[in-house]
Amino acid sequence: MDLTEGSVQQKTDRAKKNMMLFAMISMFMTFAGLTSAYIVSSERDDWIMEFNFPIAFYISLGVIFLSSLFFYLFKKTTVAEKYSMATLFYVGALITGVAFVFLQLKGFGEIVAQGYYPTGSESTISTSFIYAIVFIHLLHIIGGIIVLLVVGMNHFKKVYSKENYLGIDLAGMYWHFVDALWVYLFCFLLFTR
Repeated sequence: MDLTEGSVQQKTDRAKKNMMLFAMISMFMTFAGLTSAYIVSSERDDWIMEFNFPIAFYISLGVIFLSSLFFYLFKKTTVAEKYSMATLFYVGALITGVAFVFLQLKGFGEIVAQGYYPTGSESTISTSFIYAIVFIHLLHIIGGIIVLLVVGMNHFKKVYSKENYLGIDLAGMYWHFVDALWVYLFCFLLFTR
């Protein structure tokens, strides 16, 4: 299909999806740069990775999978116009998204409890990298929760239907991306220590 074909609405929808793709590529490049810097810095003499990987990070991995699944089911049930079920899946996605944030903060607490701080004399370059990578991802998740709240308001106003669900599509693209990004970051941080 030619990108110039279709109604004005179809062209607008494609443009919005392309803008989301560009935003996702930009986010990916940010984290590619951070993880590359992590690898290069790991050759330093003062690189220390003696701390235990936070249990909360392991749990957050399962929670973020659940959140993605709930959002996927939310979209499916909305398009099928099963609004009661869609509401349950939406609430599930939102609750697990918020739980993810709390688990990340708990993970930071576990690192601090081991005596490693993000800055100051008790910090190391290695743990500072971990704090930076996880914190920047956490900011993206908080942005995703704001997006979920907007989608939720529209859902409760019954804006979405089987003909009109672009907002859910865009939110889903973002939400699934930041969820998959955590899987990548989790595996990267766990296996490159």
